[in-house]
Amino acid sequence: MEKKLDAELRTSDFGTRGSRRLLRSGRIPAVVYGKGEPLHISVDARTFNYNRKGYGESTLITLDVKGEKSHEVFVKTYQEDLLRNVIHHIDFYEITRGQAVRTHVRIELEGTPAGVREGGVLDQVIHEVEIECLPKDLPEVLKLDVSSLAMNESLKLADVKHAEGIKIHGDLEATVATVKPVKEEAPAVEADADADAAATTAADATAETK
Repeated sequence: MEKKLDAELRTSDFGTRGSRRLLRSGRIPAVVYGKGEPLHISVDARTFNYNRKGYGESTLITLDVKGEKSHEVFVKTYQEDLLRNVIHHIDFYEITRGQAVRTHVRIELEGTPAGVREGGVLDQVIHEVEIECLPKDLPEVLKLDVSSLAMNESLKLADVKHAEGIKIHGDLEATVATVKPVKEEAPAVEADADADAAATTAADATAETK
């Protein structure tokens, strides 16, 4: 589903100081790439932060720039201060209808593997993949049914289902998900007993040499 986001043009006050002033005013500096010269804009920080979990590389956004035409974009990347939970800058990529785009899409596992019901553990090795398709075919996620996975079995990138018109880039033989047996650890009591026995043996050997 396509989303909307309001933006304003930046025509001056660039650089580090200008960006800091924007951030203090509650806006995030951003750039739109993809067509011609980069377009410098800013977006409302509160709005973007509230919706950012839904602004992935596979989510089309109608960017309404005040005083400009609208742009169809997706979030390519953003710079974030993890300690302060503050986004410093956003890079948008503008798409062209009818022209294929390459971007990354999350892989979502579905179902409970048979091997897990037998006591195994499901391990997802690959969480996202690069795809190429027309903007109209861009999926939010690609799903992989793992219900049939037995113990010590795995599913590959080639097993990920996708609509016609979507090309997956990557090693199709790469493992996406696997079911492994739970590693059994020796009880702590037994380990301590073994350590005590080893220490006693060493002490006895030392006493005999004296």
